[in-house]
Amino acid sequence: MRRVVFNQKGGVGKSSITCNLAAISAKNGHKTLVIDLDPQGNSTHYLLGENANPTHTIADYFSQTLSFNLTPKKPQEFITATPYENLSVIASDPELDTIEQKLESRHKVYKLRDLLNKLDDDFDHVFIDTAPALNFYTMSALIGADRVLIPFDCDAFSRQALYNILSVIEEMREDHNENLVIEGIIANQFQPRANLPRRILEELKAEKQPVLPVYLNSSIKMRESHQVCKPLIHFAPSHPLTTKFVELFEHISDSKTRSKKAAPKPTKTTKAV
Repeated sequence: MRRVVFNQKGGVGKSSITCNLAAISAKNGHKTLVIDLDPQGNSTHYLLGENANPTHTIADYFSQTLSFNLTPKKPQEFITATPYENLSVIASDPELDTIEQKLESRHKVYKLRDLLNKLDDDFDHVFIDTAPALNFYTMSALIGADRVLIPFDCDAFSRQALYNILSVIEEMREDHNENLVIEGIIANQFQPRANLPRRILEELKAEKQPVLPVYLNSSIKMRESHQVCKPLIHFAPSHPLTTKFVELFEHISDSKTRSKKAAPKPTKTTKAV
């Protein structure tokens, strides 16, 4: 199963959600891969640590597609093992910014899907982290993925951005990947005592938007896990936020509950919040 974690808005927890779900997947015995498509490399840093020095990166893979090579590197050569059993990463690289325009002009937007197809037999779960933008790499991920998870931080501005994201995904489904499923909207940094976040989520559910039933609370423990470069399942396995992540992973792993191909097309008008 290939999942992309996507939101055009920054600061909504894409890398945290990507890495923590992937770490739980691996902890459960699934061969799991994280692909870090964000040039900032937050997922790479989170999983490999401050002194990570991967031999090859996702930028190396994309660069390889720009020229003919008699002996191209095999897909497995771009993978770096993490300190955690069953969990690997294809690391990010600032070079992604440099080569993006060349990749766009050469119409290489399907090359990530080609890579994923070749790695299908090696991994049970793939989680793809993206930059907070609809750029070449995000489009590549939406074309190559099976399902989309949308982090949402429960405020009015995020709500309007959410409708735009749903429109983008619907367009990608129609034009490039008809099998793409919106798996759900993840309420992140949720504050259970605040009225506004809860009201926004209830209104989204009333609109039949695919809000997932597990809400991820705001916690200092997440920032602490970032500092030590260790996902929560390894850093604080009994913490309430870790438990929420485990519940979320179990929910999305239940394929019987994921039957809808997409959320309803978003409307242009929204309720005042």
